[in-house]
Amino acid sequence: MQVDVHFYCAVPMADAGLNGPAPTDRRYDNADYIACYENLEHWAPVAESLGFDTMWLTEHHFQYEGYEVVPNLIQMGQHLASLTTTLRLGQAFNVVPQWHPLRLDEDFALADILTRGRMVFGVGRGTVPREAETLGAVVASGDNEMAADRDRLNREIFEESMEIIKLAWENDRFSFTGKHFVLPPPGIPDRGSTVKDLSLVPRPLGPVEIFQPVTSPDTLEYVARVGHSAILTGGPPERVGPQWDLVAERAAAHGRELAPGEGRAFHINALIGRTTAEALAIGRDPHDEYVKFLSPYGRFKHYPNSGWPDQSGFSYQPSIEESSEFGSLAVGSIEQVADLLGRIAERLSLEHLIVFPDFPGLTREQVDEQMYLLAREVLPRIGVELAG
Repeated sequence: MQVDVHFYCAVPMADAGLNGPAPTDRRYDNADYIACYENLEHWAPVAESLGFDTMWLTEHHFQYEGYEVVPNLIQMGQHLASLTTTLRLGQAFNVVPQWHPLRLDEDFALADILTRGRMVFGVGRGTVPREAETLGAVVASGDNEMAADRDRLNREIFEESMEIIKLAWENDRFSFTGKHFVLPPPGIPDRGSTVKDLSLVPRPLGPVEIFQPVTSPDTLEYVARVGHSAILTGGPPERVGPQWDLVAERAAAHGRELAPGEGRAFHINALIGRTTAEALAIGRDPHDEYVKFLSPYGRFKHYPNSGWPDQSGFSYQPSIEESSEFGSLAVGSIEQVADLLGRIAERLSLEHLIVFPDFPGLTREQVDEQMYLLAREVLPRIGVELAG
């Protein structure tokens, strides 16, 4: 089984938890952002030494609140690759509508060459209006009026962009005409003629596997149709299993047969202690800060006690005990987390696991311990020995 770690890239946050400031009242500056980057520089070699395959990072912009402060995953990943030898660096996720597709193409291709193929390409449609609207995109979220129209437009731009990205990578010369992009634009003068096609310089070393999170039926169908690798997140096996199977069913309908664990990765957040009491004590404030930050986006509406689809359940805030009991996050003792991951691995015939140990408020040393416990205590209990 391939096992990766994922980082949201937050600043150090000593006052995390229910008693700390409201997320919108937090404000940080360059010294705090630099401290986050220094932590990532520390965690990359730790992840490599423990045998994790890939370290995934998260793209966001303008987050003065300090939760996600890496705006360019390719640039940061290339830097972390220079501090390691074998660790791969993944983007979870490049928010495609916020990029010009050819700039994203070029940046990834160059980093792929400079890191000798250690970059892993992940794409998403975006969730945060503040950054999307500022950078020329749109997203549908709980903050949007007419969210359905925005979601349709976002999906159109995303899917056209992905067509362009693949076309440019896979062809020596290309052109594209769509609803939102015409490349090259008509009539560009060039040395006595006009530009009829383009050539991407450079192109990646080889075929690029594309990872995409699946959070809706439309995205599941798209991923199955175009051949992306699906990332499914959170939840006990009885909740995620049907979705996992459906990806394979829909891929088969489009002519792509997947083996039981192929073409999909499972992602889960984890807070591990040597005992249940230790996990709850260490994880309570980081868990609660994470919930405070993400609940306005409907992240926890699927919890049994939320009351959703009643609208009051959209921004539900669960306790750490609820997360542990429900299994949407892997919270608890070594044995509890191993039991949950083991059941998930068995149900999904899992071949690719991504674990998120980076909750706001955990110290550098505590994240080190989370990765150590996962690699040396939890995974061996489900028959997985990392090579580190």
